[in-house]
Amino acid sequence: MQVLDRAGIPYSVREFQEEELGAEEAAEKLGLPLAQVFKTLVVRGDRTGVILACLPGSTTLSLKALARASGNKQVELVEAEDILRLTGYIRGGVSPLGGKKAYPVYVDQSALEQPLVSVSAGMRGMQLLLTATELVRATRGIVAPLGDPIGSGGPPQRRRHDG
Repeated sequence: MQVLDRAGIPYSVREFQEEELGAEEAAEKLGLPLAQVFKTLVVRGDRTGVILACLPGSTTLSLKALARASGNKQVELVEAEDILRLTGYIRGGVSPLGGKKAYPVYVDQSALEQPLVSVSAGMRGMQLLLTATELVRATRGIVAPLGDPIGSGGPPQRRRHDG
């Protein structure tokens, strides 16, 4: 929130009683379509090191698409136990804003189709709502196609964490 305040970016904060980790629960409790609730995944590229990927809860991360967009040959999700050390956030509360270090942020292009997007405020059960354009500006994000629709028959992925 401090990052957005300093940049003069309008946003709203929504809180809910978190019981399970995941965008599905956040969408349901906030009364938002799943396509507007963005999860932030912590990923490591073979060339760039750690990067963050923001994509809607209605999709799974396409590792190939993120590698292509970020200039890596290969990317992989970091292990859940490394998330806090790398970002300063706990699993399930990773925000693309205000982390321990300013990692490159990649935002799925579908964000630009939404009136507002919801991202973690840095703790479980607290979300920030803002326009995708402002999210990209605040994170100095790179917009790219990152997600495959859930159940699209894309390559299977090992699911390590939700951000």
